[in-house]
Amino acid sequence: MSDYSDHDRHEDIKVLHGMGYAQELERSMSRFSNFAISFSIICILSGGINSLGQATSGAGGAAIGIGWPLGVLISGVFALGLAQIASAYPTAGGLYHWGSILGNRFTGWLSAWLNLLGLVTVLGAINVGTYYFFLGAFGPALGMEDTLVTRVAFVAVITALQALVNHMGIRLTAKLTDFSGYLILLTAAALAITCLLAADTWEWSRLWTFGNYTGTEGASAVWPVAVGGLMAFLLGLLLPVYTITGYDASAHTAEETINASRAVPMGMVTSVLWSGLAGWIMLSSFVLMLPSMDEAAAQGWNVFFWAMDTQVNPAVKVVLYVAIFAAQWLCGLATVTSASRMLFAFARDNGVPVASRTLATVSPRYRTPVASIWTASTLAVLFVWFTSLITIAGTPAYSIVVSCTVIFLFLSFALPIGLGLVAIGGPKWPVMGPWNMGIGTYKVVAVLSILSMALIFFIGVQPPNDWALEITLGFVVLALLIWVLVENRRFKGPPIGDEIARRQAAIAAAERAVGQGSAPAAEGQRA
Repeated sequence: MSDYSDHDRHEDIKVLHGMGYAQELERSMSRFSNFAISFSIICILSGGINSLGQATSGAGGAAIGIGWPLGVLISGVFALGLAQIASAYPTAGGLYHWGSILGNRFTGWLSAWLNLLGLVTVLGAINVGTYYFFLGAFGPALGMEDTLVTRVAFVAVITALQALVNHMGIRLTAKLTDFSGYLILLTAAALAITCLLAADTWEWSRLWTFGNYTGTEGASAVWPVAVGGLMAFLLGLLLPVYTITGYDASAHTAEETINASRAVPMGMVTSVLWSGLAGWIMLSSFVLMLPSMDEAAAQGWNVFFWAMDTQVNPAVKVVLYVAIFAAQWLCGLATVTSASRMLFAFARDNGVPVASRTLATVSPRYRTPVASIWTASTLAVLFVWFTSLITIAGTPAYSIVVSCTVIFLFLSFALPIGLGLVAIGGPKWPVMGPWNMGIGTYKVVAVLSILSMALIFFIGVQPPNDWALEITLGFVVLALLIWVLVENRRFKGPPIGDEIARRQAAIAAAERAVGQGSAPAAEGQRA
């Protein structure tokens, strides 16, 4: 970029070299592009629409009017905590590095696997959500029915296209996610205006009126067990909490972002702020459009299409559907970027037991981690296929594992934030980055993040996803066993101390050999 001075370039590289890594990926993303990739993954037109039934079939209108801002606030405290750490340590695979730097090899290794598992499965969740949106929007006109083969084939095709774009370089990906940022805002505004114009009346009290539809006819498809009113409201928080995540993408693309120490934390925080505000306006307008809250709750997962069919002009509806589908595909595109950078960064330090060297390879032509891109994408498709085959206690395994995905992602956020609470101001974290909220404020944010994690875990394991508790605990026990029996002896973690100095020397030698300030690939730094 023309405004990227030599001084800024050297500062970015200096920070990266200071942690023992070469500038292998292409650093060309602007501050807006870094914001846009997180904003695209959050994508209020994806989770906000596809998971809408969790709110309307729970506490009704108050789940949007009051619950959405509360859920955004809960997710936002994690973004603030991660942003502070990211400013000091702006690297790809941020969660892994932060868990290691602020804790130890084990906490870094656990952070990596929690985040990787969450990113790969959320990619599958996003793309299968895109499939169901396409099925609901265009399926009747195309004579399309939901079958296992159709579902997996559809997800495989759109995921392959997302991987191909990522393969071809961060510049192309950034251009598309930049476009996605504008598309999301404009489409959300158009949808909000359409809903307000199509409403029979603006019954504002709906936005703060509490209902309880759990266990009732129709709504039981979403919440089959009747619970108390407070619990119904808490269950509805899964809508904003699931939607407002993915802002760690700003950190995962830190090594490709200009002035990363400032741009990355700003990208995280502003993506949450804009998504939260735009999502609240859009979904509140949708609630005002509903002919009846009771009828809407009875629609379960189909509430969005039912309301659009009932209230909106068919031609306008199709235009909105096309824009929403495009935004959802771009959401998956950005998630491939995030997941692949996490996998690349972990493999770079030999964190993956098999094929780490291959997964850490960067294409000399495209400057992207092509093996990690295609591996993460393939695993996401396999996840959709496998979980579509089985049910657990009468509930589709896919639904349960998606609940686990939310838990795994936020656990991977909470772990480094909690470690930072102890490490900040000490030898492991002596200097705050240029984006600085202050040590006292960070400690408050860290405590709130830990409390929020407890709440997310509690509501994430409620019926029909109660098996998420056993799955999560089983994963933790399995991880502990693998660490004690295998990884504790094999995995060395990110470079520290003398290892950083050795890698810096290898990087410098590689750069001198090619006669430039930053080598496209410096194999010596992985030795």
